[in-house]
Amino acid sequence: MADERLRDELRRFVAEREWAQFHSPENLAKSIAIEAAELLECYQWSGDADAHRVSDELADVLTYCHLLADRLGLEPTKIVRDKLEITRKKYPVETARGRSVKHDRL
Repeated sequence: MADERLRDELRRFVAEREWAQFHSPENLAKSIAIEAAELLECYQWSGDADAHRVSDELADVLTYCHLLADRLGLEPTKIVRDKLEITRKKYPVETARGRSVKHDRL
């Protein structure tokens, strides 16, 4: 329900500005990468980043992710849960707990 309200709010925001014409999947994917780089920049010289700036950049990343999911007809909560199930199988608790190696090295 919360995802639907957010989706509807984002749709209204975009429609009011007539920005949908710019929101091709390619452009939205590029925007995600650009905003993710800006998020990473918060930590460029120190792990002690400004929390407000991190929050703003993370919000930009998440916004573009939601816009891309909507454009592709995907439900963000569903695709995250589906991927989490796949990842659970690749990284079983018994072998992955406390380890940061790739699944094929467990």
